[in-house]
Amino acid sequence: MVATGTMLIAYFKHICGMFSIASFRIKKAMAINMQQDINEEQMVIIYKRIICAIDIHRKAIKFSQVFLKSFEGSFFCLIAAGMICVSSTLVQIISYNSTGQLVLQLIYISVLYMYMFLSNYTAQDITDHNEYIFATVYNVEWYVAPLHIQKMILFLLQKGTKAFHLILGGIFIASMESAATLMGTSISYFTVLYSTSTK
Repeated sequence: MVATGTMLIAYFKHICGMFSIASFRIKKAMAINMQQDINEEQMVIIYKRIICAIDIHRKAIKFSQVFLKSFEGSFFCLIAAGMICVSSTLVQIISYNSTGQLVLQLIYISVLYMYMFLSNYTAQDITDHNEYIFATVYNVEWYVAPLHIQKMILFLLQKGTKAFHLILGGIFIASMESAATLMGTSISYFTVLYSTSTK
């Protein structure tokens, strides 16, 4: 579980790095002083830099989608198994009388919650890096650029209105909000299981 989680985090950090590179390239493309007259050579340089940034962004999104599509079934099973394990472990914690067994179950539940938190935190980090690209596009001085470059930037701004999220297992949007929902849902399942087992 630790090895698989570490590998997934490394892949997700790679995607974050690709988004950061795209953001840096957009900043660099617009770093030319637009107040001065821009010659044809400088226009070509700006075009190439913006195209390169867009290409890196597209590759990062495609890589994340292919990666998630490859593990869609595994993620669904992992989410379901995690919810079942957390709920049943909470029921076991209530029913134990031994301190040694209680400590073991508390460690187990802490590891499960930490695993849920870290996986959702990493996915939230990817979403934040993607949004940072469009914040960078908004913050550069695109409005003083020549008209052709402004049109390119406006296409980027328009694309930034669409939200990008990692969807795990085909049904679950990975984010910090979803992590809180998962934890709350596991406690709800626990209360149902506990109320049915005591009757």
